[in-house]
Amino acid sequence: MRFLILGSGYGSNAEALLKAWKDGSLGRATPVGILSDKADARILQLGPRFGIPADYVESGSKRTVFDPEAEARWIAAIRATGAEWVVLAGFMRVLKSGFLNAFPRRIINLHPSLLPSFKGLHAIRQAHEYGVRVTGCTVHLVTEDLDGGPILDQAVVRVEPGLPLEDLETAVHAAEHRLLPTVVRAIAEGAYGDIV
Repeated sequence: MRFLILGSGYGSNAEALLKAWKDGSLGRATPVGILSDKADARILQLGPRFGIPADYVESGSKRTVFDPEAEARWIAAIRATGAEWVVLAGFMRVLKSGFLNAFPRRIINLHPSLLPSFKGLHAIRQAHEYGVRVTGCTVHLVTEDLDGGPILDQAVVRVEPGLPLEDLETAVHAAEHRLLPTVVRAIAEGAYGDIV
């Protein structure tokens, strides 16, 4: 299974995924590259480090969505990689039907909460402020319903009373780094045949 990583920022989840690939933990899953909507995103530095292509794709004037021209540019860039799956790892764009229909049921997202709770931005902070005793992270198929696609897997993080937000963020990110490679490998093995 050939997969492409899309990201907008630091790339810690992409890095965890690529480390798992290098150590053989992803089974038949192989990365074909990284694309970012930010020219200066650290995630692009992972390409040379892991020996895969990493490129910036111009994304238009809108901050959180693609205009039609940018959407067409992104679809073409993804298709050119030969990727069978697209993995969103900190990709801060809301994808609309044209993009999703180009890769039907082949785009997954990693979200830092136990969906359907705490959708959208700042999910870890939302959970912390709400006072939950468990939170975690979710990998789901991407649909037009923001953070609402079918859930593939989740990892639970306990929240001890008085835990600082920064410590909770660290714990959730550690869970993300374990969960995403596990799900990508499982997809390559056909483990979600009833969903994808």
